[in-house]
Amino acid sequence: MTSHKTTQTMKPATAAKKLGVYLEATPAEFQEGVVTRSELNALQAEPPQWLQDLRRGGPHPRPVVAAKLGVSIAGLARGGVTEALTTEQIDALKQENPEWLQKERTTQAEVRKEAVRIKEKHAERAERIQQSGS
Repeated sequence: MTSHKTTQTMKPATAAKKLGVYLEATPAEFQEGVVTRSELNALQAEPPQWLQDLRRGGPHPRPVVAAKLGVSIAGLARGGVTEALTTEQIDALKQENPEWLQKERTTQAEVRKEAVRIKEKHAERAERIQQSGS
């Protein structure tokens, strides 16, 4: 009996997400095919010009837009940003610094601070448990 290794493939949407690009902005041949794990690795290792251009100028998917603005995806939606944005549009938003963006950045900073506090609290508790057990 011979073992047959199947090639792992993914939908273009999954591959675009892993590459951090907006699917609708990728070339038609990328959108219409399936992507193998090795093709994805090759795209990440040596990005073709279209991928470099997309990463640099966009349009960017919402998770990337949110990260570049320092807010959550939900914060983007609350601010009325539901579409992919280009780097130029993101930079313009940063310059404009509307009230919703300031508010969402503050909220995001508080969320991060709280996450750190909880992580430290758990670490201290784990350390106490470990010390009492030894």
